[in-house]
Amino acid sequence: MISAAVVAAAIGFVPNVAQASDQPADRTGSVAAAIDSAKAAAVASAVFHSPAERTVRKATTTPADAGRNGKAAAAPQAAGAGAVKDNPGLAVDLRASGTTAHGISLASRISTSVESSIRVEINWGDGQTETSHTTNAKLLKADHKFAEVGTHKVTVTLTDLDNNVTATNSVDVQASGSKFTPHGPTRLLDTRDGTGAAAGPVLPYGTTRVKIGGNSGIPAGATAVALNLTVTNARSAGHVTAYPSGTEQPDTSNVNFVAGQTVPNMTIVPVGADGYVEFVNRSHGDVDLIADVTGYFTRTNASGYTSLDPARIVDSREGLGTSRGQVNGQSTFPVQIAGQAGVPSRGVTAVALNVTVTNPKSAGHLTLFPSGQQAPSTSNVNFTSGQTIANSVIVPVGSDGRINIRNGGWDPADVIVDVVGYYSPDSKAAYLPVTPTRLYDSRKWSVVPGQDYSYLPLADGKPWVTGYVLNATVTNTQGDGHLTVAPDTNTWAQYIGGTQIRPTPPNSSNLNWTKGATVPNLVQASTGKTGVIDLWNRSWEPTDMVVDMFGLYEY
Repeated sequence: MISAAVVAAAIGFVPNVAQASDQPADRTGSVAAAIDSAKAAAVASAVFHSPAERTVRKATTTPADAGRNGKAAAAPQAAGAGAVKDNPGLAVDLRASGTTAHGISLASRISTSVESSIRVEINWGDGQTETSHTTNAKLLKADHKFAEVGTHKVTVTLTDLDNNVTATNSVDVQASGSKFTPHGPTRLLDTRDGTGAAAGPVLPYGTTRVKIGGNSGIPAGATAVALNLTVTNARSAGHVTAYPSGTEQPDTSNVNFVAGQTVPNMTIVPVGADGYVEFVNRSHGDVDLIADVTGYFTRTNASGYTSLDPARIVDSREGLGTSRGQVNGQSTFPVQIAGQAGVPSRGVTAVALNVTVTNPKSAGHLTLFPSGQQAPSTSNVNFTSGQTIANSVIVPVGSDGRINIRNGGWDPADVIVDVVGYYSPDSKAAYLPVTPTRLYDSRKWSVVPGQDYSYLPLADGKPWVTGYVLNATVTNTQGDGHLTVAPDTNTWAQYIGGTQIRPTPPNSSNLNWTKGATVPNLVQASTGKTGVIDLWNRSWEPTDMVVDMFGLYEY
């Protein structure tokens, strides 16, 4: 495979301009395999069955029969009536399974006592039907994509055209996708004071858990939850991993930290069958954990998601989206969301943002909340004096299309906001949570050079996948910098053929780091028009990158 650097040189790019680092074919192939495996596991539990014994048989006279004998069509007769004596074995067994966030596969096992002309009609329960024919026992398979998630009654009707008998069976199915409901920022867990769990820090390599389903107005059937997870009072370096209760601990991370550090990170984590989410402290010291909820996902027709190319809507350093100059301590300013950077002017229930604090004069935190409400006692970004730090945020949008940002510190700080997507009832993409899965680790391949990028063909050939929920981590950082994740304008085929054109990174950032730091952040990554996603090292020095997948959006 030809590297992007070689192609760039051939078409006249100067050598010191950022180019894509080499992408081994087996590495990119393993990314696709990991995604397919995680997705298959996520939908495997969605199995629905209605046995053949539930089939209801009725006698009928078809319009064609009436035309042949000149008599009016007879009314259907209940099963067991004398007229239902031919083809007593006519029945259908139904078994459906999930395939995508919106899709299912239906297997109809048809049985019949005699060889005859049988019409098979599938009513998908959403206004769509399809018809086929058979003359004997057969297994028919059909795939279907529902416009909306939720429960649908699928009905299969067999009509024996030779013996005037119908046989009908139904099965209730539910696609695996979930849609989003915003939740006013609420603290569900704080091990410092015993909120949501026993008071006291999480022991080294120990776990704690927090109830999600049925807690604080979250329904018992929640499939995933959006949490801002904060680590504080850490005694040593390590990381915390969030995962659904009742499952194995994954080999991924959500929050990385060093001793004495307070670090937040957004996470969208599947909820266990018992309604709980668990956290494991993978460090040699105690840590305190704080978890604030901002929304949840259910298999109901709530708000879908629309991915956007990252766009900057607030930068206090330039007066973009707010007054020019630092945001004073203990002050709040509004941000217009509706009608900005691709967000529609109405109907938006929540917005996905990346929020960065820089140049703070002292330690503090930012709190984001919908307009028209009081500031909650939660936090989204925690910072120390002089630190530049970013965090992904999902925040409900007020009825006036705005959100508020409060600087909870005592001194001024600069605030930067990039929008990456939004939730609304008109958005089609549903969320499919998966077991946390590692997609990419440059430590196994090659470090990403400064002002360079790596590309991942996450949704190549899958236009129905519009975004991924990723946790991106930089480590072994050899200088200060920031990471930008954005869709690529090149297709995977162009990279394979060596005909790609260098993309231009947007003026946005997903996480910031200083030399020697290990920094994670949640990324809601748009797949753009090609399904290829770029990871830009916006530093002048090399760094390693690790990418874990937590779910995907698809319509």
